[in-house]
Amino acid sequence: MAKKIQAIRGMNDYLPEETAFWQSVEKMLKGVLANYGYSEIRLPLVEHTKLFQRAIGEVTDVVEKEMSNFTDRNGDSLTLRPEGTAGCVRAGIEHGLLYNQEQRFWYIGPMFRYERPQKGRYRQFNQLGAEVFGQQGPDVDAELILLTARCWRVLGISEHLSLELNSIGSIEARTCYRKALVNFLVKHEESLDEDCRRRLHTNPMRVLDTKNPDIQVLLQDAPVMIDYLDDDSSAKFCGLCQMIELAGIKYQVNPRLVRGLDYYNQTVFEWITTSLGSQGTICGGGRYDGLVKQLGGHATPAIGFAIGLERLVLLVQSVNPDLVAKPSIDIYLIAVGDNIQHSALLLADKLRDYLPSLRIMTNYGGGSLKKQFGRADKQGARVALVMGENQTAKQHIIVKDLATGNQETIAHSDVVVRLTSIFGEV
Repeated sequence: MAKKIQAIRGMNDYLPEETAFWQSVEKMLKGVLANYGYSEIRLPLVEHTKLFQRAIGEVTDVVEKEMSNFTDRNGDSLTLRPEGTAGCVRAGIEHGLLYNQEQRFWYIGPMFRYERPQKGRYRQFNQLGAEVFGQQGPDVDAELILLTARCWRVLGISEHLSLELNSIGSIEARTCYRKALVNFLVKHEESLDEDCRRRLHTNPMRVLDTKNPDIQVLLQDAPVMIDYLDDDSSAKFCGLCQMIELAGIKYQVNPRLVRGLDYYNQTVFEWITTSLGSQGTICGGGRYDGLVKQLGGHATPAIGFAIGLERLVLLVQSVNPDLVAKPSIDIYLIAVGDNIQHSALLLADKLRDYLPSLRIMTNYGGGSLKKQFGRADKQGARVALVMGENQTAKQHIIVKDLATGNQETIAHSDVVVRLTSIFGEV
């Protein structure tokens, strides 16, 4: 017997019942995005490696350790996308969508990072992202946060998420802060772990994001970015906080929040939860005003966010499992007797013409009347249509309401009207 081939570690299958839940969550999120005037953009799964090296930063964990790179037949280095913003900016520049224009995009799909798989965090994972180009803020920054807050309300999970905000200022402000932070860390270098020592000399602000609890205690005495903000960044951050307070959204300023990608400036934010065990980020984003120019376009203000759908779905399933009803069949068509199957097939297809919103399944493979009714029950059908030899000869059909047990025999010509009365306008 041949050895079974299994899925690659960290790349998961989603079975039909799980997929139905995902589709419902995604539909709700897309509805909110449409309410705010966002349009979908579809981006390639594969981009040139240099796109992510230039956008994300060569000394970030993503570029150094987590990207899935390969060389194609032409010798070009390509990468399975680890995030969506860089590709969205590349597409905007390439198609002339950004210069002196305002754009609001959203996208959804798989991303790839090579890291140790854990609950809600996989090597192939799914994100829904949104990007706004051409607006300086802070009003658009506030709207983006209000948009995400509305998503949580629609999904019934608001009480399980908290908002953290920070401003990491301009490039000039970060340069001054970086010097102060490095001076502090050098004095305590012997207390840093190996990863933080490496970051100290490559990307010191990422030390602030360490998960090492001992170093987090040490960092309580470290200088904070908010004390080094330039006037423009400080004014925008104050304006953002005021707007969010007026909207009634609770938040906490987290001076250690820096995000993991180099392209961010000024506003950064995360929505986090403790309802999945350890603290986890469900959604994160921020402003990246320099990225468009960095990738070859004209200077363009921009801000965006990404939602980790695996963690979001886990959270919804955990705290609001009844949000999505189990998918079921509306009508199950039962055929009993010789030469009846083809009639059932044609009738089902005709019903789909007149009742396109209903889920209709035809029994195949024969079986007794009892077995076929058992299959209808297993599918959760509301109505069974029964075709036997006698009924078919008379152009009649039995309609059984499986919710009430009532059944009646009607003419084929009346079946659409009868089903409409059961299911309502469809």
